Parts: sequence; structure tokens; C-alpha cells
Amino acid sequence: MSYLGRAIRTFAPAIVVTISAVALSAPAQAGQIGAVKDGWLVAKVHSEMIDEDVLAGSNIDVDVSHGVVTLQGTVPSEAARSRAVAVAKANDGVKSVVDQLRIAPGKPGVAAKTEAAAEKAADKTASAANKTGRAVDDGWIKSKIYAQYLAEWNTVLNDSDIDVDVKDNMVTLNGTVKSAEAKNKAVATAKSTDGVKSVRDNLRVSAD
Repeated sequence: MSYLGRAIRTFAPAIVVTISAVALSAPAQAGQIGAVKDGWLVAKVHSEMIDEDVLAGSNIDVDVSHGVVTLQGTVPSEAARSRAVAVAKANDGVKSVVDQLRIAPGKPGVAAKTEAAAEKAADKTASAANKTGRAVDDGWIKSKIYAQYLAEWNTVLNDSDIDVDVKDNMVTLNGTVKSAEAKNKAVATAKSTDGVKSVRDNLRVSAD
């Protein structure tokens, strides 16, 4: 047998094993990345809204399915609506944004404040530092909790699917997490957020 023939016989099993391993692992990794991405985007979009003065008085729900973001809830002005959509669109991984926001009157003084902030918000750059002027209301609390979840995404809260609902400063957590540790972390984070009065834990631990 030639040297080439012996070399092929020697290395062929290793090649087959390597190809098989890649074929088995690739679908699982692709599925995991897809599942993580939507949940990560929900938290990411919310985190970008915290420091937006023009969104003061807003209460926005962010839903993501396969990279398509749907915005629901209320904003106090057309300027706030436009800014919320722009913030969502600017995030990496967002394919499109469905705007289902409603304009609802805010608390006294909020509308004037948001309109005054609109021009400033339009000129913001990604590197500009902005200190939030938003009040600690239900909408701010929701976004703040998601922002804190985002900070834990690469550790205990990885691949979580958590829905945060806030009404009168009382938080309800629904959805799934991967472990009891993640469940405890999600609840503790919500409880420690400024303005939160109570937390109802409806989270389920799922190994799927």
C-alpha cells in the first residue's frame, strides 16, 4: 500500500469523528443562540430606554420574536413614540419594529417635560453620557429591572425568558428561568430596584 493510502486510512476515522461532532452540536448551538437572542433583546431595548428623558411617563411593553420587536403600551406624546421606536430599531439584531404604542395623557407637567426633551434626545450620540431625568414610575421600574437582568445575562440569567409587569409600583414576574438560582436572582433583583413595593413571583424553572 502506498504512503498516501496508509495516511488516508490513518486519518479518516479522526475526520469522521470530527465531522460527526460538528453535525451533532451545530443544531443545538443554533437553537440555543436563537432562544437567547430574543430574550436578550427584550432586556437590551428596555435598558436603552432608561436614560431617555423624552420617555418620562411612558409604560412600554417590549416583545421580541425572531428579531422582530413589537412595542405596546403607552407614551405621553408623539415625540416619545418616535423616540421609543428609534431606540428599538438601533439595537443590533433587531430586524424590524412593530409600533403598537398608544399616546395617553401623562401626569401634570410630564407632557411639557417630554416635549422639551425631544429635541435633545434627537441629537444624542451613542457615546454621549446622559443622566436620567425620568421619574421612578411603573414604566421606569420595568425598564430598570430589565437593565439589571441584562447585566446578569452572561451568568445566572442566561437563556431566561422573563416577563416583567409593573402596576402601582408592584412587580409581577412571569416566564421561565433555567435554575432555582436564576429564579432567586431574578426575584431578588426586582425587590432591590428603587421604587418597588412588592414582587409577585410566578416564575417557573424549566430545563428545556
